[in-house]
Amino acid sequence: MVNSSSNSKNNENSPILAAALDLDGTLIGPDEKITPAVREAVMGLSKRIKVFIATGREPADALNYSKELGLTTPQLCDGGANILDPVREISVWTAPLGPANAELVVTKLREVGAAFVATHDNGTASTFDDVPNWDLIRVSALDMDETTADILAAHFSDNKDMYVVKAILPYNGLWAVDFTLAGVDKAAGISRVGETLGVDPANMVAIGDSYNDLPMLEICGFSVAMGNAPPEVRAAADFVAPSVQEDGLAVAINEYVLPRL
Repeated sequence: MVNSSSNSKNNENSPILAAALDLDGTLIGPDEKITPAVREAVMGLSKRIKVFIATGREPADALNYSKELGLTTPQLCDGGANILDPVREISVWTAPLGPANAELVVTKLREVGAAFVATHDNGTASTFDDVPNWDLIRVSALDMDETTADILAAHFSDNKDMYVVKAILPYNGLWAVDFTLAGVDKAAGISRVGETLGVDPANMVAIGDSYNDLPMLEICGFSVAMGNAPPEVRAAADFVAPSVQEDGLAVAINEYVLPRL
């Protein structure tokens, strides 16, 4: 069952017109696959309202999963810095990190020997030699323990030109630190997608499980945290669904979202 949270926004009379779904730990679990129950629930929901993925991952992943689900609404990736047209399979809007920020981050990651992925206009780079220039959209340091992730994020805490947030990687239990331009997060991206759809975030439901989902849980009129989310994320949501391993997204859609359409 979906459990109520004390953080209710008292918006029971407002309709839900769109849904923003996190990917890792929400739409997919550690095996990176969409279960049959979740697939059925999401595809059914997409026939009634606009549904889009809102992920910190790169465009290829967002496009692959949106295609599997038959979603045609603009999709959000790179932590809110990149909006995709899943039909034409192209970016229609980006908020670049900026050359100075990009060089600062990648140089630091090279110094500490961190694995990373960086998105640019022509694809992604995962080695320093693959970085074509400093015109990067988003950089994510990968596969760190939580303490290392906290140290890395703290290193950039005084930099007001970037938004820096950690996120758990459900496929291996390790952590990532995502770097985007200041003011660019999932909430900002959702607002821009909403402008395209003609839907205010107040009439959207956001469903997620990690720290990088907090902005979208807070801006949307309806919010659901997965049972596998950290306590701070669960506390920020209106309702808490079962874990991703228990098909929590399907439960959230069937028991929380659909009754409010």
